[in-house]
Amino acid sequence: MGSDEATAIANELYRYAELVDAGRFDEVGELMEHCTFSYGDGAGGPSGAQAIADMYRNTVITYDDGTPRTRHITANPIIETEGDTATVRSVYIVLQQAPDSPMQAIITGRYHDTLRRIDGRWRFVERRFLVDLVGDLSRHLRFDLSP
Repeated sequence: MGSDEATAIANELYRYAELVDAGRFDEVGELMEHCTFSYGDGAGGPSGAQAIADMYRNTVITYDDGTPRTRHITANPIIETEGDTATVRSVYIVLQQAPDSPMQAIITGRYHDTLRRIDGRWRFVERRFLVDLVGDLSRHLRFDLSP
C-alpha cells in the first residue's frame, strides 16, 4: 500500500466526521451508500444511503445552526489493504458544546471499517461502532446509550 492509498482511505474516515459535524446527513448517506452499519453488541444497523441518512436525521439532535455542535475526532487509524479491500481500525472522540453547556467529551470508542475500491474510489462497505466510554449524550442523541 502506497502513501497515496493510505491517505485516500484515511480521508474517507475524516470526510465522515466532517459531514456529521456539519449536520449534512444526506451527504453522510451518500458517503456510506455501499455501507452496512453494525454495533459492538452484534446488532445490525442501517444499510445504504437513504437508511443511513434517515438514521442520523432521526437520532441526532441538531441546533439552530443546523449542526449537532460536535467535533468528531478520528485518530490512530491502522490501515491494512489486500487488493481492492482495506480494513481500518481507528479511535473516535466526540466533543460537543451545546447551548448553555460547556464543551465536553461526550463519547469515545472505536470504528472497525471495511472499505472496498469501487469505480476507482475507496468506499465504506462495513462500519462497526464500538463504544468504550460514555459521557452526557442527552444533548446529542434522541435515545439513551447508557450501559
